[in-house]
Amino acid sequence: MRTILVLIDTLRRDALNCYNQESDVIAPNFNEFANNSTVFNQHWIGSAPCMPARRDILTGRMNFLERSWGPIEAFDKTLPEILKENNVFSHISTDHCHYMRLGGEGYLQLFNTWDYLRGQEGDPWISSIDDPLNMPKSYYGRVRKQYQLNRNKWQDNPQQYPSPQTYISGMDWLEQNGNNKDFFLMVEAFDPHEPFDVPKKYLDMYPKEDIDRDYFEIPVYGQNEYTKSQMDYLKTRYKALLSMTDEYFGKFIDKLKELNIYEDSLIIVTTDHGFFFGEHDYVGKNVMPMYNELSHLPLIVHFPEGDLKGQKIDQITQNIDIMPTILEYNDIEIPSSVKGKSWKNLIEDNYNKEYALFGYHGLQMNITDGKYVYLKAPREDNQPLFEYTTSLTGIRGYLGSGKEEIETGHYIKRSKYPVYKIPVDIPKQIQSEKTKLSLIMKSYLFDLNNDYKQVENLIDDDRLRSLMDQLLIKALIDNDSPKEQFDRFDLKD
Repeated sequence: MRTILVLIDTLRRDALNCYNQESDVIAPNFNEFANNSTVFNQHWIGSAPCMPARRDILTGRMNFLERSWGPIEAFDKTLPEILKENNVFSHISTDHCHYMRLGGEGYLQLFNTWDYLRGQEGDPWISSIDDPLNMPKSYYGRVRKQYQLNRNKWQDNPQQYPSPQTYISGMDWLEQNGNNKDFFLMVEAFDPHEPFDVPKKYLDMYPKEDIDRDYFEIPVYGQNEYTKSQMDYLKTRYKALLSMTDEYFGKFIDKLKELNIYEDSLIIVTTDHGFFFGEHDYVGKNVMPMYNELSHLPLIVHFPEGDLKGQKIDQITQNIDIMPTILEYNDIEIPSSVKGKSWKNLIEDNYNKEYALFGYHGLQMNITDGKYVYLKAPREDNQPLFEYTTSLTGIRGYLGSGKEEIETGHYIKRSKYPVYKIPVDIPKQIQSEKTKLSLIMKSYLFDLNNDYKQVENLIDDDRLRSLMDQLLIKALIDNDSPKEQFDRFDLKD
């Protein structure tokens, strides 16, 4: 079976017309693909942000309950490895620079082959001791010297930007290998992730937005400190970047059709997380409650031979379902460790998922039943909290640095390896911004159908809160949560 995953970073659900008819984002290729595929209305985030989300995808289970941002674990059963064992070739084309930084080890190496396109964000690519000549003199948000060096390489030429090159890489791979009947191709584009750097060609598609400084492409995460005009400027750059993404996504789909392999392929298009552009008075991600703008995701699937074509699916789905879906379409047994459910069961009318559990390690615990969304704050001390891992690398250095209390043992039942048990005071995701822990110390409960913008907090409804607590307990048990997660939220397992 030909299976293809197109993973598009930071793709907001409401940017696409299939979810929001009022969207002014120019994205005709996404719209056409959605019209000829299956649109999922209840697709939710799992572990956040980038690398935790990718471990979810490749292992079919939640990363965030056990650890923060980090590599593939020694005990993980992964999609590419299982495919390889069953003679199904896998390849990834990506410009996602986090695979190459500390805490991103082991992902690309799972695939038979991989192609990495250089230059995104802080990718240490162009080497210069001196500052680049294009450093802006005035700016909002943040500026990275390394990115300014890198961006000199593409000089406003779309085909030189890393994400378009990623789609081109995927098309080149199909030219060489698309005639084969069994493969897994993952095309993973970093855009429209910030920095919202985009050629003038795409900015000209939208009304011109000006600011009074030279540069604003990377906002500071947290509470919104920008004016409406500054935020409108940033939104326009995001829309333009998505239009560029749409163009090259369209070229990729056209290549599948040109090679006559589109109709009988399983093609999954989704994202890892959304982004705040001032909603709920927040900007960015990571440090704030996981409102819908961040956690309710787009998912569009082209099933082989037109199965479910044109339908809208209201069943709850998550990215942990991708692994078992691809395995089942390849007639490969799904490991018992996998917690996701195969979407092939939708075609057979044998699919049911009661909830979507999601979160960042060490922050709020979140769940939805498709009717309500519950964002539960931890106890005031946010304790007890540990990370469990066979590797100490993380997003900003090594886990447990300077802690004598680190233990090792067989704390993960599914692992034959002993793991580190690392006490956590400040969750790794916000360790550089410790004061932002206060942003998640309040609980929220929202009616998804009648209050989608999440304005009215129903947390004082004791009956409803109790029901959601019980569902949360069930979800933690189902997903093999470490015991202290129950204690951290005062839940009785």
